[in-house]
Amino acid sequence: MRIAGVTIPDNKQLAYALPLIYGIGPTRALEILKTAGVSPVKKGSELTSTEEQKIRSLAEEFTIEGELRREIGQNIKRLKDIHAIRGDRHARGLPVRGQRTKTNSRTRRGNTRKTMTSGRRTLEKT
Repeated sequence: MRIAGVTIPDNKQLAYALPLIYGIGPTRALEILKTAGVSPVKKGSELTSTEEQKIRSLAEEFTIEGELRREIGQNIKRLKDIHAIRGDRHARGLPVRGQRTKTNSRTRRGNTRKTMTSGRRTLEKT
């Protein structure tokens, strides 16, 4: 089954297969399945064509996949264009939402430990 260009695996339960679509998480997946009247433990290969169509139409009511990625990208670009703090943090590759950067931003800054050894020099006696 394909939804918004993503192939849903046939051997996974639908409650775990639907969150593979960008923009659908576990809660929204269960909500879609409940509205469609499909059991969350059913696998993709066990669906009838009418159930597939119901799930596809309910999932495509939300902003998902490429459209959602485009919208998020435009929001970030807008923040950069108006030179907001959040936009500048995005541009510099730093944490955006107020996290500390002295010690805990290895994933954003890279795994390098910057120390102050160059500032400490010993004077040689002559």
